[in-house]
Amino acid sequence: MAGPAAGRLVVFGIDPHKATHTVVAVDEVGRQVDQRTVAARTPQHRELITWAHRTADDRDRVWAVEDCRHVSRRLERDLLAAGERIVRVPPKLMAATRMSVRTPGKSDPVDALAVARAALREPDLPTAQLDEPTRELKLLLDHREDLVAERTRVQNRLRWHVHELDPELQVPAGAMDQTVWLDQISRRLGQHLDQQPPAVSAVLVGIVAELVEHIRAMTARINQLTGQITGRMQRYAPQLLTLSGCGPLGAAKLLVETADVRRFKSEAAFAMHAGVAPVPASSGKLQRHRLNRGGNRQLNAALHRIAITQLRISPQAQAFRQRRLSAGSTRTEALRALKRQLARRVFRLLHDAQQAHHHHHEHEHAAA
Repeated sequence: MAGPAAGRLVVFGIDPHKATHTVVAVDEVGRQVDQRTVAARTPQHRELITWAHRTADDRDRVWAVEDCRHVSRRLERDLLAAGERIVRVPPKLMAATRMSVRTPGKSDPVDALAVARAALREPDLPTAQLDEPTRELKLLLDHREDLVAERTRVQNRLRWHVHELDPELQVPAGAMDQTVWLDQISRRLGQHLDQQPPAVSAVLVGIVAELVEHIRAMTARINQLTGQITGRMQRYAPQLLTLSGCGPLGAAKLLVETADVRRFKSEAAFAMHAGVAPVPASSGKLQRHRLNRGGNRQLNAALHRIAITQLRISPQAQAFRQRRLSAGSTRTEALRALKRQLARRVFRLLHDAQQAHHHHHEHEHAAA
């Protein structure tokens, strides 16, 4: 089906599922113009983006996703990495819209159409998007994380081979990427090759040597990426680096996963998005709350790492935990409260970074 004319808004409503995602494109009056279902995998997500590019211009295209991030997280990350704009539609909004469609029953296309029309009806839904510098930062961060995961897999294989090669060589946990231990493994390999007859298989020695060099190469590249990310963070959001316990990698994770802090109407909305705001679990006079298991788990993990680091090095965080414990909170509850406090601080720092970035661009344009 042909796409709409250039300059007209197109909303791509998405009904996400674990195995597939169904997308229905509607124009600015809610009329369906196209439909597609793809597998919930990154290559198919790229195909979906290519299809959307043929349907609408960049400035006139927005993706509306039913807010069930346990099944849509990968899709959203792929869309954001490609520079797309996303709004999340609460299920209660699209459920009301679904009741008004002419097609009876419930199906993935019906739900996707309802999501798109609900997004049209609610123009104030928060939009997630990455500008070009932040998108590049995200690409570097994701690439580094992939290399770290791959290096860990290689290190695990190397550890078992080293144990077979030389059981007396005990490499400490977490030290398999350190030059001193890789050099020691290489020396042991030379000793085994010098033995006549060889005490171990030459094939095993060759595999170990190959894995050692692979780890060296990946470690060098990971260090390069860390330096690039650090340099970009010092330019884009140095305010985050002033937060105790927050290094360049943690700051980068906070920046790219937030995807433009201006889309949150308050720090409480940001905390809920990060999954650190407690969820009310009672009514009446008795006020109880439960753990929020939703939200962006990447943001949640970044805040958790900062909180754990602060509890180790920061007297202020240690005093905060002690006050919570004295008030009757458990250690886990005190940690959650610290993460909530950190979300408030991160929200303000991100706003400061956004304003400084905006003023810098204004100055550059004025100079030009």
